[in-house]
Amino acid sequence: MKKELIICIVVISLVVIGNIVTQNYTKKCVEDMEQQLEQFKAVVLQKEKNKEEIKEKIEMVKTKWDDMQEKLAFYIEHDELEKVEAEIALMEGQSESELYDEICPELEKCIFILEHIEDKTALNVKNIF
Repeated sequence: MKKELIICIVVISLVVIGNIVTQNYTKKCVEDMEQQLEQFKAVVLQKEKNKEEIKEKIEMVKTKWDDMQEKLAFYIEHDELEKVEAEIALMEGQSESELYDEICPELEKCIFILEHIEDKTALNVKNIF
């Protein structure tokens, strides 16, 4: 009986510690991506549009997301990650087509999806039941 209790405590502890680590990493990733997207938004909203700067910023966003996505894919549903990737690809296409006014709504949708991912992976009562 004592042996089983120790095993249960160890397993529960490992699950809680693993959840804390993944939740912290997810939160860090979301904050980093939001910062990158806000910088991209600032460049897009400038009156004088600099095509090279916009292209550079969207490439930075894509590169950052690709790096994060590799690790996030271990414990987050791929459908959720694909939604973010689709929004980034859409923003990239709009920037290449010089449809700068169309980028901001997609950018806001991308931020919303990232925040949804963070909320969805959080360990709280709402997500348990």
